[in-house]
Amino acid sequence: MIDVRSCGLIVEYNPFHNGHYYHQEASRQKTNANVTVAVMSGSFLQRGEPAIIDKFARAKAALNHDVDVVLELPFIYAAQYADLFAHGAIAILNALEVDYICFGSESGDIQAFNDHYTHFKENEEQFQSILQSNLQKGLSFPQSSTNAYEAIGLRSKGLDLGQPNNILGFSYVKAIRSLHSHIQPETIQRTKSGYHDSTIEHNIASATSIRKELNEFGELTDQAIQALPKETVQQLLAYQKTSEVWHDWELYFPYLQLLVQTKSKDELRAIHGMVEGLEYKLKQTVNKVTSFQEWMNALKTKRYTWTRLQRMFVHVLTNTTKDEVNTFSNLSTPPYIRLLGMNERGRLFLNKKKNQIDVPIISNIQQSPNQLLKIEERAMDAYYAPLSAEKKIELRKQELTGPIIL
Repeated sequence: MIDVRSCGLIVEYNPFHNGHYYHQEASRQKTNANVTVAVMSGSFLQRGEPAIIDKFARAKAALNHDVDVVLELPFIYAAQYADLFAHGAIAILNALEVDYICFGSESGDIQAFNDHYTHFKENEEQFQSILQSNLQKGLSFPQSSTNAYEAIGLRSKGLDLGQPNNILGFSYVKAIRSLHSHIQPETIQRTKSGYHDSTIEHNIASATSIRKELNEFGELTDQAIQALPKETVQQLLAYQKTSEVWHDWELYFPYLQLLVQTKSKDELRAIHGMVEGLEYKLKQTVNKVTSFQEWMNALKTKRYTWTRLQRMFVHVLTNTTKDEVNTFSNLSTPPYIRLLGMNERGRLFLNKKKNQIDVPIISNIQQSPNQLLKIEERAMDAYYAPLSAEKKIELRKQELTGPIIL
């Protein structure tokens, strides 16, 4: 491959929809890239949710719609707040020496992100002081962060850092700068649907609205199909046929209930995301609720957002401790790059790169003894826990085989 120009995409594909196809095609055009490299969350996602279908089915859908390489974002970074999520993804793309990243944003203006970063660094001490003050008043982290950005003049019309995709994009820019990376960021404006839109209004719809439609009806409705590429429809149907489920939190309620019932308060306190006495609240409510939704409603306060509580439950389910997250959260170079799948363009790109970079590229969880992969295995076992023993064995084999190749 001559004159390789690569563009990184930081994604979840939950599931891969028409908006994602638009994003990767627009990213190619924006950066003039001939290879796209997606870093994709695995079993659990940034907002603290189980993926609707597993990472292998989602990777297949992406590869069948022209994404060239799909890499896995390690679990330890996936179900986290924006800055840590961004740090993990950018560190992988930086280790692979990708030329660009291109992300969707409400703004669509990369210069605004760069200008805001300069202003942020000049006022970072004030930002942190206001953030901590807001947290001490009992406000949630997102609201405290938004207030702090506003106080230092970073909620301008050009780049409103109260908008979810702008926040994530700004975290990517911060990660690139903090890692002293050569990666050049670019952005494209999100089209038609908003990140949190709960209904399908167009053929480009939010993943949230698509999942809501699928979970509500338990089948692929015409409304959902209009927002999905053909291969995603096939992967959703194939995964449902194999596993007999599409994953959502209610599947995991009995497991969470048992874990909270049987763990001591000290054991719960060691779990990542368990802060300010949440372990007591869990113990007080565990035997009074009959569903995940009911439990979340019992726990949610102005301080503890739905997303924060979901992330906490992810870490309860996977037994992820504060010490484990602290150990890996500041790594500037990942110990490995996990390949989920590639097409022919992607294969040529990786063959060239693997002789130029220091980080090993692996494709199954037995190829490295690193503790990150041990945690990944726990996350995978937790994800498949609601399935029958036979189906767990069948799907678990994917972790031990080579990458998906188109």
